[in-house]
Amino acid sequence: MNKMFIVSAVLMSSTTLVMAADNPHKFEKCMASVLEERAGQIVKVEMKNEQGGHFYEFDIRGVDGSEWDIECNAHRGLVSEVEREVTDANHPLFKAKAQVSEKDAAKIALAIYPGKVVDVEYEIEPTGAATYEFDIDTTLNQQMKVEVDASSGEIIEANREIWQIGLE
Repeated sequence: MNKMFIVSAVLMSSTTLVMAADNPHKFEKCMASVLEERAGQIVKVEMKNEQGGHFYEFDIRGVDGSEWDIECNAHRGLVSEVEREVTDANHPLFKAKAQVSEKDAAKIALAIYPGKVVDVEYEIEPTGAATYEFDIDTTLNQQMKVEVDASSGEIIEANREIWQIGLE
């Protein structure tokens, strides 16, 4: 069965569940907003708790093949951040900015959020900065998304992932 069909069906049913639960979150508005920001296919959606608020992070495969992570405030339905995702640390846009290795960046993240790295993404921020985004299954049985600046090794942000639907 087509993976995109499965993702689409899950997204539609999750939208129904969100709306049926009389939830104040604006999933459908967020979905429309991110597709307006970057046309393409939604391949994954995550909900995360960021600084006490809820945000959806949509992974979009653009019509030109580019990958995008677009964050939307779940309460307002407004896009809050657009990052370009690249394939790996050797991508020219990433490599030009990276001073810290993936291994060292992971050590930095795990020192604060002990556990196991289960996924890493390579992102180009709106400013052009390169960051590693680690998904960590913590020893506290939570999944954290920890973003580490590839130039300085500083943790830029860390958020608890609430749920995820779609392709990893």
